[in-house]
Amino acid sequence: MKKGIHPETKETTITCACGATFKTHSTKENIHVEVCSECHPFYTGAQGKVKKTGKIEEFNRKYNLNTPDNK
Repeated sequence: MKKGIHPETKETTITCACGATFKTHSTKENIHVEVCSECHPFYTGAQGKVKKTGKIEEFNRKYNLNTPDNK
């Protein structure tokens, strides 16, 4: 790495709107974020799982073709 062209990094505190704080290194001293890994629905498991069905499954369900006697 060349000397004198890279910005100086320092220990930084990242603060989330939920109150969680993290320590890392950055060129800024304090960073405030709205969402972090402790409050985001994807990471906390609060996000609902969406099950996508294909066109064949939709057709079979529409015409009631998934019954055991039709297979």
